[in-house]
Amino acid sequence: QVQLVESGGGLVHTGGSLRLSCAASGIIFRFYAMGWYRQVPGKQRELVATISYGGRINYADFVKGRFTISRDNAKNTVYLQMNSLKPEDTAVYYCNAVRGYDEYWGQGTQVTVSS
Repeated sequence: QVQLVESGGGLVHTGGSLRLSCAASGIIFRFYAMGWYRQVPGKQRELVATISYGGRINYADFVKGRFTISRDNAKNTVYLQMNSLKPEDTAVYYCNAVRGYDEYWGQGTQVTVSS
């Protein structure tokens, strides 16, 4: 059974930092591209950052210079370090794993940035 379990969300003030983690099980983690997406009520889920199995990284323009995605294949975990947080970063953040036609999602973790 595949599980992606996010943690690290919470409430933070503007300018603060959070580090999200996503622990994967049930997949051969090192073969999967991993990503973070976010969604606010009434809007579509949007890409935040992705990291390929080879380590190639892609960021949405709105997080460049503020967020950092990384992965630890030994721990089957992907991270999202979020700095200089803004109220508009408030959303549920989801972990994603993709390999070919296989795609999995975590349950999400709430990030709230107060002004």
